[in-house]
Amino acid sequence: MAKLGKRLRQVLEKVDSDKLYPLSEACEVLASTASAKFDETVDVAIRLGVDPRKADQNVRGSVALPHGLGKAVRVIVFAKGERAKQAEEAGADAVGAEELVEKVKGGFLDFDSVVATPDMMAQVGKLGKVLGPRGLMPSPKVGTVTTDVKGAVESIKAGRAEFRVEKAGIVHAPVGKASFGAKKIEENILALIQALNKQKPSTSKGFFLRSGVLSLTMGPGVKVDLAPLRL
Repeated sequence: MAKLGKRLRQVLEKVDSDKLYPLSEACEVLASTASAKFDETVDVAIRLGVDPRKADQNVRGSVALPHGLGKAVRVIVFAKGERAKQAEEAGADAVGAEELVEKVKGGFLDFDSVVATPDMMAQVGKLGKVLGPRGLMPSPKVGTVTTDVKGAVESIKAGRAEFRVEKAGIVHAPVGKASFGAKKIEENILALIQALNKQKPSTSKGFFLRSGVLSLTMGPGVKVDLAPLRL
């Protein structure tokens, strides 16, 4: 077995791997594990009591985090005419119609989020094999297929987190940076959990929020007690 480095040993000593931490304490412990030479991303993994194979339990949505994501988000918009102009004014990194579709087909992937107007979805649908595997296909459920392109771009740029349940019933989402500190991290996580609770399918049985783990890019997982946060 490979020996653990000094940095990792010191970080692991701060986390009790068998303990379920209350959210506020979990955030404090998480913040104390920051040790990388860059501002690490805070990630949340929450296991839901759903069966993603059932269409009515395929949880997906987005939430505006009160403190944003702590990074610049690159947004492209598929739109024409006046709405294309609105997207440009809102700060979209690239705006276009058929020509932007061809550009993405040709290998342009320098973006983190995609917005499209409803009339462009027939064209954008041709990019399913490119955008789908990256989780970038626009969807009305997360507000990225919309006529309000200005509002969508501004919301994403301000720090909106998108979430989608995976095949194993787990939602992964970034919720900020280590530099935010425990309080802001906690407030962002609470916003995500509230958004998830609103998405609870009526056919979901038992606990909806099953278990949760917080982690930094270079740190160990911190288990969270979700019981007080369940509906």
